[in-house]
Amino acid sequence: MLRLATLALFSMLAWAAATPEAQAAEVSPTEARAIAKDAYIYAFAPLESYNTWHKQAVDKAAPEYVGGFNTFRHYSEPYTASNHDIVTPNNDTPYSWAWLDLRAEPIVVSVPAVPKDRYYVLQFIDLFTFNFAYVGVRSTGFEAGSYLVAGPRWKGKVPKGIRKVFRAETDIVGILGRTALSGPEDVGNVKAIQAQFKLQPLSTFAGTVVPPAAPAIAFPAYDKAKAGTHDFIGYLNFLLQFAQPPHPSEKALLARFSKIGIAPGKPFEAAKAEPAVLAAIDAGVEDGKAALKEKGDRTLSSNGLFGSRAFLKNDYSKRAVAAALGLYGNSLEEAWYGGFVGKGDTLGVLHFPPGQLPPAKFFWSATLYTLPDRFLYANTLNRYSIGDRTKGLVYDKDGGLTLFIGNTSPGKDKESNWLPAPAAPYSLVVRAYGPKPAMMKGQWKLPALQPAPAAK
Repeated sequence: MLRLATLALFSMLAWAAATPEAQAAEVSPTEARAIAKDAYIYAFAPLESYNTWHKQAVDKAAPEYVGGFNTFRHYSEPYTASNHDIVTPNNDTPYSWAWLDLRAEPIVVSVPAVPKDRYYVLQFIDLFTFNFAYVGVRSTGFEAGSYLVAGPRWKGKVPKGIRKVFRAETDIVGILGRTALSGPEDVGNVKAIQAQFKLQPLSTFAGTVVPPAAPAIAFPAYDKAKAGTHDFIGYLNFLLQFAQPPHPSEKALLARFSKIGIAPGKPFEAAKAEPAVLAAIDAGVEDGKAALKEKGDRTLSSNGLFGSRAFLKNDYSKRAVAAALGLYGNSLEEAWYGGFVGKGDTLGVLHFPPGQLPPAKFFWSATLYTLPDRFLYANTLNRYSIGDRTKGLVYDKDGGLTLFIGNTSPGKDKESNWLPAPAAPYSLVVRAYGPKPAMMKGQWKLPALQPAPAAK
């Protein structure tokens, strides 16, 4: 019995010590293809996210670079058509970006008190794109406060002055801040609030001994084409080293993935893999792409796509579709998203009847994006969104609201309510910040886009 147990242990250790390529050689092509499909779907959102945070926190030559880790970069102006940091950016709340490296010690995030009419939110996102925490007027109130963000292995003492501790399951996390801007004249106020968002290592905040620095990281350059082949395994392996120990719900899944060479922190050299297995992995990647496209084509609303791990229940295809449609979307309790695809060569009308405007606690907007890239559309009005805070918006006599969407003007007398669109398919996204229960429960419906009536 002892000898058998020893042999079994030796076998397990030998498997763990084997290179990813050697592990992949032990699996049949049929099984490798099935595993690769699921693994690609699992990896899609983290890799899409890495494409963003590599530019923001690592690549100093990128225009999106925020200055490295553990520092904020604020944008005080609303996004324009020239901003390509992320797909489907909102145009209501200038962003504040930060990426935290929690390996050495936690980071303390401090926020100021804000007036009762000022909306802001700090959304905390882990490497898997789960929204694991929120600070802002909806979640923590209008008061000032300091919050501790800790990685998966931290076991230290929480100092005085911390209102709440947020535990992340990954060592690297992102902060996407949004501060409401009511117009060009409000930029100074937004800047003043953003300047008071503060990041400090825990040792600085508490006045304690600074721990040893974490080892330097060799970040791989992101190549989107490679990420769509068997080489996605190398990227995923790199990212998984920052998610240790793995979430208990994923231990069996990751053990299955290891059969095709997926292992935290390990390199993946395709040239050393069995050719038949490598071809099967590529076929599995294509299967994964097809499955995500099919699910994306059936996904007509982004509500329910964003949230915590507990909320999404480890639905990795849903997580992937969310990343494709709008990376880093807010959880439903923070913001409601709706919309449709239209054709700009036909002038459309979006009509809200009296009493049926989007029920939002804070504010709502409709933003237009080009397809397929999902960026803001450049137009002569420099108008990228329209909503309840749009200056000069004209409501109907009965209290309803009629918006015009298209490539051609609805007429000078209606241009106050016109959202310009390309003479091609476009995507319109309606956002409601602080959605009321009727929205969250699906009792309120976004009106359908109707063709504009013919001119008389």
